[in-house]
Amino acid sequence: MVVGAGRGRSTNAAKIFPSALARLGAVGFWYVPPALTVLTRNPDFRRLFLAELVMFGGDWFALIPLMTLLQELTGSGLPSALALVADTAVNALMLPFAGVVADRVNRRAILIAANLAAIGAISLLFLVRTPDVAWLGPVAIGLAATAKAFYTPAAGAALPNLVSREDLGTANALAGSAWGTMLVVGASAGGVVSARVGPYTCFLITVVSLAVAAVLVWRVRRPMQQPREAGAEPPRPWHALREAVRYIVHRPQVASLVTVKSAVGIGNGVLGAFPLLATTVFGVGSMGLGALFAARGLGALLGPLMLRRALSRRRWLLPGLAISMAAYGLAYVGVAVAPWFWLAFVLVALAHFGGGGNWAMSNYALQLVVPDALRGRVMAADMTLATLAISVSVLVAGLFVDSVSPRVVVAACGAATLLYAVVWRVMTRRLSPVPVEGDLVPGAAG
Repeated sequence: MVVGAGRGRSTNAAKIFPSALARLGAVGFWYVPPALTVLTRNPDFRRLFLAELVMFGGDWFALIPLMTLLQELTGSGLPSALALVADTAVNALMLPFAGVVADRVNRRAILIAANLAAIGAISLLFLVRTPDVAWLGPVAIGLAATAKAFYTPAAGAALPNLVSREDLGTANALAGSAWGTMLVVGASAGGVVSARVGPYTCFLITVVSLAVAAVLVWRVRRPMQQPREAGAEPPRPWHALREAVRYIVHRPQVASLVTVKSAVGIGNGVLGAFPLLATTVFGVGSMGLGALFAARGLGALLGPLMLRRALSRRRWLLPGLAISMAAYGLAYVGVAVAPWFWLAFVLVALAHFGGGGNWAMSNYALQLVVPDALRGRVMAADMTLATLAISVSVLVAGLFVDSVSPRVVVAACGAATLLYAVVWRVMTRRLSPVPVEGDLVPGAAG
C-alpha cells in the first residue's frame, strides 16, 4: 500500500529537493564574502578546509550507497544501522587515544596517515556483493572510522595555529560547515549516483577523493602545533589522559561545553530509522534516503554560519546552546508526525540547523579557552562523549527499527534530545558566561 503510493511521491519529491535546497542555501549567501576573505588570506587553512571537504564528502558518498546496498542484500534495516554504529562507536573508542596522539605527534603527518588508512578501509567495500559477506560492510566502515578518529582532533587542534586570532571565529564556522556541506553533496550525490550506476562506482570515487585529500594536507606548510619547551618530554599516554580529565572536571565552563554535543548525539538514533522512513513510510527510495541525509547536511552547513554571530556573544552562548538543542528535539518530533516527505525534509534541515550551530560554537569556545598543549585531548574527550551518545542511540534505534514504526523511533529520539536540553540548561544556568573576558586569548585558561 505504501510502496504503491510511493511512486507518485518519489516524482514529486524529486521536483521539490532542488528548489528546497536552493531556497535554504540562499539564506547563507550573506556569509560568503567574509568566508572567502578568510580562505584567500590563509592558504594553509584553505588547503586544510578543502581536504576536509573532500574527506567528509567521500565519507558520505560511500556510506549512503552502502546502507542501501546492505538493505537490498539482507532485506533488513539492522545491517545499515550497524554500519552507522560502526562509524560512531569505533570513533568514540579511539578518540581518547587519538587526542593524546594529536598532542604528541606531528598533526600534519597524522592527517595524511589517516587519509591513506581510510583509502584501504573503503577499498574493502568492493568485496560486499552477497548476503554472506554483508558483515564486511560495517567492518570496513569501522576501520575507516578509526582513521577518522585520528583525523578529527588533530584537525580541530591545528586550526588555531593556521589562522590569525581575528579570523578564528570565521575559520571555525567554515570548518564546522565542512561536514554539513559535504553531507549535502555526498549524501544527495551518493544516492543519485548509486541509483544510476551502482554503489561500487561510489566506492571508487571515494577512494580517489581520499587520495586528493591526502595531497592537499601534504601541501600545508605552516606548523600545526606550537613548539614544545626545550627539553620538555611529552607525558605518558595514561598520564596525559588523566591530565585532560582533571582539566575538564576542575573547570565547570569547559565541562559544560564538553557535554553539550551529547544532546544531538542521543537524538541521532533517527539515522537508523532513515532507510525505512524513506522507503516504507514515504516511498521515495534511495534518492529519498539521500535527500534526508542531504537535509541533515544542509542544516549542519547553515547552522554554524548563521548562528556564529549570535552564539559568539558570551552572554548568549549557554542559553543559545540550550535553545539549539531543544530546537533539534522538537524538529524531529515534528518529523515523526509529518504527513508529507517535503515537510519531513524541511524539519530535518531545521533540526540540524540548530545541531550544527550547537556543534560549531561549542568547538569555537573550546578552541579559545583550552591551551594548545591540551587542546587535542580535550577536543577528543568532547568528541568521545558525543560519538558514544550517537552510537548508543543508533544501536538502540537499530534494534527496534524492524519491529516498531519508524515514526515512533524518530519521536523517541527527538523527545530524548529535548529532555537532555532541559536538564543541561538547569545544570548550567548558574555558570558565568562562556567564554569569559579572560579566556578570549587562546591558552588563557591554562
